[in-house]
Amino acid sequence: MNVQQIKQRFEIIGSSPALDRAIDTAMQVAGTDISVLITGESGVGKEVFPQIIHSLSTRKHKEIIAVNCGAIPEGTIDSELFGHEKGSFTGAYEARKGYFEVAHGGTIFLDEVAELPLQTQVRLLRVLESGEFLKVGSSKVQKTDVRIVAATNVNIPQAIANEKFREDLYYRLNTVPINIPPLRERKDDIHLFFRKFALDFADKYKMPGIRLTEEAQEVLTQYYWPGNVRQIKNVAEQVSVIEEKREVSKETLLSYLPAASTTALPVLFKGGAGNEDLSERDILYKVLFDMKADITDLKKLVFGMLQEQEGGVSIQADNSELLNRLIQRFDATQTSDGKTQPIDLNQMQGSQASESDAARAEVAVEIEEIEEESLSLRDNEVELIGKALLKHKSNKNAAAELGISERTLYRKIKEYNIKD
Repeated sequence: MNVQQIKQRFEIIGSSPALDRAIDTAMQVAGTDISVLITGESGVGKEVFPQIIHSLSTRKHKEIIAVNCGAIPEGTIDSELFGHEKGSFTGAYEARKGYFEVAHGGTIFLDEVAELPLQTQVRLLRVLESGEFLKVGSSKVQKTDVRIVAATNVNIPQAIANEKFREDLYYRLNTVPINIPPLRERKDDIHLFFRKFALDFADKYKMPGIRLTEEAQEVLTQYYWPGNVRQIKNVAEQVSVIEEKREVSKETLLSYLPAASTTALPVLFKGGAGNEDLSERDILYKVLFDMKADITDLKKLVFGMLQEQEGGVSIQADNSELLNRLIQRFDATQTSDGKTQPIDLNQMQGSQASESDAARAEVAVEIEEIEEESLSLRDNEVELIGKALLKHKSNKNAAAELGISERTLYRKIKEYNIKD
């Protein structure tokens, strides 16, 4: 069976080389029992690949169980995966088999595996290494023969750095990595998806199919599609049901696309590991601290160029405009009417040594002062929480002052080990 046959069998649309490579990798690894980690953004179709791997494996006659790790509460995830004994916890009125016992001889697909609690990750690592597990409330070791395929849209190396995911588990799961490219990197496939979904919904709702004008097709191709295939299917359904005209113009299509992402320009978004608990205030602090760091780097650039000039090295013409802007921004002089008067680059090159020394000294002092300040979001957050607790002597009032919930404040106090 080749890649094209797999596409037809599983109704996979697209001819992107990256997509074909992912399918080919899945076919190659299917005949083995090694674990596979599928990565890619939400909505790219990661759930199809475990089906491909299982159907081409020697386990195809056994069961494949898909588990959404992010949808199961933390308190019950161990019971769901490994089972429990009667009376092992409140509400455990009878013994229950877990997914690893039920899927013996088959395959388990762990979707959103990065959402697993750390304690459950330890249990999963044991299954991967030895095939052994313990039911909740039991001391009897059980064996299971299960092929594990995992998927996530989280940047796991970043999650490891933030101590949200175990590094040893990552290397066990990531024996064979498969990355599914986002829709915006498969521009030739975007219109194919839209046409396919439009025809499906036309058939489903018994109405004529919609078609896009050339301008609308261009908008469709250039759109960022943060929700990938899932989002384009949703848009196709909305347009098919709501619009009376069967020819969709550029303006009509744009009305169904969120304005924040109508271009391929990068945007600030809340995503990835480590950002789950960031509030708007946290993000603002981080942006400001990053800006301060950038300003420090720019001042270092100016200072270094001034030093080169002192040593007889002329400033490159390519840097003249940049340097003028930096000087206007940070080291401009003030005229008598209060307006900023930028320093002329040629005049600065011919200025007296004492003036150059004064400029360099001023920049150096400012650089030193900024370098002494902490640019760590954690340090500044700890300082703010400490000041609020000292001021109010009450978690409730301190939380109100900080603009966060009392529960969030308690968690951060525990996380940062802040003493009352």
